[in-house]
Amino acid sequence: MKHGLIFDLDGTLVDSLQGIAASLNHVLAEHHLPTHSLPAVRGFIGDGARILIRRAAPPDADPRLLLSLEQGFKENYEVTWPTGTTLYAGIAELLGTLQSSSYPLAVLSNKPHPFTTAIVSRLFPEIHFTTVLGQRPDIPHKPDPAGAQEIAGNFSLPASECTLIGDSTMDIQTAHRAGMQSIAVDWGFHDRQHLATANPGWIASNPAEIADFFVPKVAPSQKEKTIQPLK
Repeated sequence: MKHGLIFDLDGTLVDSLQGIAASLNHVLAEHHLPTHSLPAVRGFIGDGARILIRRAAPPDADPRLLLSLEQGFKENYEVTWPTGTTLYAGIAELLGTLQSSSYPLAVLSNKPHPFTTAIVSRLFPEIHFTTVLGQRPDIPHKPDPAGAQEIAGNFSLPASECTLIGDSTMDIQTAHRAGMQSIAVDWGFHDRQHLATANPGWIASNPAEIADFFVPKVAPSQKEKTIQPLK
């Protein structure tokens, strides 16, 4: 079997900022709390819904308010996410190329599991993912390596023969802890300089670079001169 490829969802495969911000600001406004700009919300994303709410709520918010905000956010997002979630340019082509080349594919996200599976099912109907995992109550979320290691098991591959691809330092930390290779992408929620601090194997600037890395169009000797191999 070929190398296993595990993709993060938000900021890697899909641009979900508009949808998350709309639902977040909707529930904050319902509770007469300050709302946030898109750049601010961009900085809140990556650690799951509960941490998103904690970052967006006032510092002195009590646990009951946080719970109410989280529940309200999820209820609104469940209905409205399709209007604020789109594929990044080139992602459909990337996944199609990898699938045609028989790479086993999976998704690992800190987004709640029901949302993760719903988004993947709706936006990637023609792509077969061996496993799609979101945040589940019984499994620690990234950067804990449990989810990544579970996927490697489903691939029937050792972790060292898997690569985790994501847009955040947390994704790279997860790969390191799981004993996997890593690719950071700079079109998501963390900029290139920030990503570099996590020591990824490589930073990609567009999906076509990843497609060409795994399904090269040039001879290996030429390719090694243009991009650095994974660590």
